[in-house]
Parts: sequence; structure tokens; C-alpha cells
Amino acid sequence: MQNFQETGLRNELLDAITEMGFETPSPIQSKTIPHILSSDQDLVALAQTGTGKTAAFGLPVLHRIDPKTKNTQLLVLSPTRELCIQIATEMEKFLKYMGDIKVVSVYGGAPIDSQIRAIKRGAQVIVGTPGRTIDLINRRVLNLSNINWLVLDEADEMLNMGFKEDLNTILATTPEDRQTLLFSATMPKEIQNIAENYMTDPMTIKMAKRNVASDNVQHFYYLVHGSDRYEAVKRIVDINPDIYGIIFSRTRAEAKDIADKLQADGYNADALHGELSQGQRDQVMNKFRSKQLTLLVATDVAARGLDVNELTHVINYNLPDDSEVYVHRSGRTGRAGNQGISIAIVSNRDVNRIKEVERFIGKTFEKQRVPAGEEVCQARLYNLISKVENVDVNEAQIAPFMDDIYAKFEDMSREELIKHFVSVEFNQILAYYKDARDLNIKERKQRKDRDNGKFTRFYINLGEENEGFNKLKMIGMINDNLSQRKVEIGKIDILQKFSFFEVDANFESEVLTAFSNFSFGNSKVVVEKKKGKERGGGGFRGNRRSGGFKGDRKPYPRRGEGRKPRYRG
Repeated sequence: MQNFQETGLRNELLDAITEMGFETPSPIQSKTIPHILSSDQDLVALAQTGTGKTAAFGLPVLHRIDPKTKNTQLLVLSPTRELCIQIATEMEKFLKYMGDIKVVSVYGGAPIDSQIRAIKRGAQVIVGTPGRTIDLINRRVLNLSNINWLVLDEADEMLNMGFKEDLNTILATTPEDRQTLLFSATMPKEIQNIAENYMTDPMTIKMAKRNVASDNVQHFYYLVHGSDRYEAVKRIVDINPDIYGIIFSRTRAEAKDIADKLQADGYNADALHGELSQGQRDQVMNKFRSKQLTLLVATDVAARGLDVNELTHVINYNLPDDSEVYVHRSGRTGRAGNQGISIAIVSNRDVNRIKEVERFIGKTFEKQRVPAGEEVCQARLYNLISKVENVDVNEAQIAPFMDDIYAKFEDMSREELIKHFVSVEFNQILAYYKDARDLNIKERKQRKDRDNGKFTRFYINLGEENEGFNKLKMIGMINDNLSQRKVEIGKIDILQKFSFFEVDANFESEVLTAFSNFSFGNSKVVVEKKKGKERGGGGFRGNRRSGGFKGDRKPYPRRGEGRKPRYRG
């Protein structure tokens, strides 16, 4: 398929997407549009974020919708309110010349009354998050008994965020003869189960995995102590006066903490996380898009649906555990032909992860030194001089004030005037960076046995909400339940409702056996091997503390837009 004109789509849709700049269908669009237009067969499409999935399912379904009836004919489910809004907005653009078809987005964090009124007025297309969709079904506002199409967008993310039961509930309320279109980046067991239980002989389309980073992005890493991450970020920001970027954190609590510190230190920064109301989120996003904010601190989930093409930098406050997440993060800069920079702040513990990410993205990270205080001051000074040199002077506006200004400075020499000018701008930053310490650390040589070692990652159904459960308790439980107390333990991550821990892979079966009939307080303990690649290196022996980050590796939304994540494996 060379162009959209060959698809057979309605002229009204073709006119709309032509105005939007659509020319040649993407690979996923080339395969899905003809299928959905000509067949009622269910479809499983495996494709990464950013491949044009909304048009891939939206255009052909909108072509087939009956505009004469106001009943809901299409339901699109997405994992977050941000993606929900993005999908609905794009579909409304597709429908510019088909005014009889209405789209309503439903999601938590926004008044439900207005969503109810919009549905009652008639909406052929509903785009929603699972939580709010179920709420509307329970209120008998949303009737799915006659829908013709059900789209599950980013299905793996919905399962990862704990929507398995919600999806089962929604799917059970829809007619059996609907056409189900499932889009997912990966095909875990739970997705296969949905296909087997709720889909009929689905056709599968699998696109090539996009794990290669953009050629327009440079990848740097800075090696510091974990406690110096924030100071390192400040110096990176200070030495790049024109920075316009996102700082990615692992948890919403961390995002808020970083943003609060940046604001207190005088930076134009704010946080984007699941605790914000929709109004607060929109306010933050409007400021960021208009560049009133130059730094946005966000979790991966909160950043979904954020589409800004001019970002200069992406800063990973911590490297994500999933290299594919790094690709998504770094891909937010270097867009629309611009050059971008993706930065990782790492400690010695994370150096091996840099190598893993390099292999995954097919790019090399360049190690950079955190700039010294003198370097920061020099960069800021030269940037100011350049701005002064190149500023547009409006003679007419400043003319009435110039005589008084000349009189004020007539006793100053040229050299004195420049010194005063520089001091006004730089006294504060010069004082801050006076005698600033070196944040860079030497790369520690990894012990050979640790480099070659492998860890198995386990899920355990205990978390912060279980009184008395913490990292030290987890270490004690491992040591007490295994016959050998010198088993090497890797990272331990305590989350709210569940946790993860790593143990030498040679003892995998022993761990599973040891915890098969174990209780903690009144809770029956469940330990399961987490699916995915085993990770090498960086553990500790015996009862030494884990250096792992205490927090949720994948930040989670509030109840209004979804549930806290359950075990994925």
C-alpha cells in the first residue's frame, strides 16, 4: 500500500488525515486497515508505542460505524487517562468531516457527571480507562451489550498495571459477536489467555521490534554516588542554560521530591504524577508546552500521552530496569529532525546496566564528567554574553529612558560597568559554586565472580503494608529458610503490596521449595519466579544491606485511572 488513497477509506476520513499530514501508511497501518475494513475476524497486533496504532484501528472502524444510530458501537480501552485523551483527540481529528459521529473519553481524575451527560447525549465511540469504564457500567450509564468493536490498546501495560480483573469484567459484558482488536507491545501469558478466552480465531500481525534508539539522540552517562544524584542533575541543568527536558523518576514520590527541590532552588520545574487531579495535570502540561516550565519531572506512566517535539534533554534519574523503557524515554527527544541528548545518572552498582542497555539499543553511551563549579559558572557567563550580544534592541521603546541611564553610569568606566553587570547576574551562582566538591567517582572494578554470576528475580506477595516487613526482614527470611546462609542475594525492592528479590540462580528451586509452605503473620506467603531475563552482577552476601532502590519500579496511577500494579510474571 503506497498511500492512504488506496485503502478505500471514506473521502471524509481521507480529507481529514491529509490535512493532518498523513501521506504513507506505517507498516502496522498497511496491515491492519485492509483487514479491519474487509473482515470481522478478531485481530492481535504486536507493535511498539509510536507506530501509528490509533490510525491503524481508528480509521477503518470509523469508516464502518453507522452514524445514523447514537448507540455506542466502539469501545477503546487504554491503560492511562493520558493515552485515553490522546486517542480520543486524534479520533476527533479523523472525524472532522464526519460530524454525526461523536467521541467521548471517560477516565478517572475528572468529574464523572459531565462524562455521564456526554454519553447520554449519544456517543458512537467511547475511549476509556478500565476503572472509569466499569464505574459507568455499574451506574447503568454505559451499555456495551450492542457494541460491534472492542479495542484493547497497550494491553500488556493494562495487565502490568493491575487491570486483569477489570478487563475480564468488561469483556464479559460485551456481545460475543463483537470484533476484538488487541494491540500490545509484547505477548505475555496473560495476553495469550485473553486471546484464547475472549477472541475467536484471531489473526496475528507482528511488527518488527523497535529496540534501536534514534540516530538523532546522543547517549551520555554520569557516574556519581547515589546520594549525589540530585546535585549532579543540578550541575547538568546549570551547564545547559537552554535546557528543555524531562527528568524521569521511578516513583511518584520521588518525582514530587525532585520537583520540590528544584523549585526551592529556583528552577522552572514541576512534577507530573498520579496524585495530581486532571485540572492540576492540565495546568502543569500547559505550562510545560508553553515553556513556562523548562523541566518536567515525571514517572513513566504519568508521561504517557505526553507529546512534545522540541525537548533538548531526557535525564534518567535512575536507569529503568527494562531496556525497552529506556528506548521510550530517550525517544522523547531528538524528534522532528532535532538533535537530542539522553542522560543516565548512575552509580557503580548500575554500570553493568549501561552495558545491557547499549546492547539492546545498538548505541554506545559516552561517559561524561559532572562539571566542576568553575565550568558551570563559565558556561552560564558565556551564555549570558552571547544573549546580550545578539539581543534585538528596540530603540523606540528604550529611548525615553536612555538619558537617565547614561547619567547614572557616567562616572563608571567601561570595565567597571561590565564588572557590575556580570556581578548582578552571577554573584549568587558564583557563591553557590565556590569551592564546589567533585561529584565524579571512579568506576569500581567488578569482582570477577559477580560479573559472571546470575541472579533469579522472585516475586513475593508481601510489601510495605505488611507490618514488620522490610528489606532486613526479607534478608532474614531468605537466610532462615535456605539451608545455606551464604547464598548471594541481589536487589531487594519493597513495594506497597508486593516486592521483588534476587537470589543466586543456582538456588532457584531451593527458594521456591523453601517458601512453598511459609507464612508471615497471618498471611500465606506466595513466592514465584519472575519471568524475563536473569540479571548478572551487583549482589551481596549474607546479611549485608541491599543497595537497591526502595520504591515501585513501575509507578502506578490512582484508583480513578487504574489500580496499583499486581505481579506481572
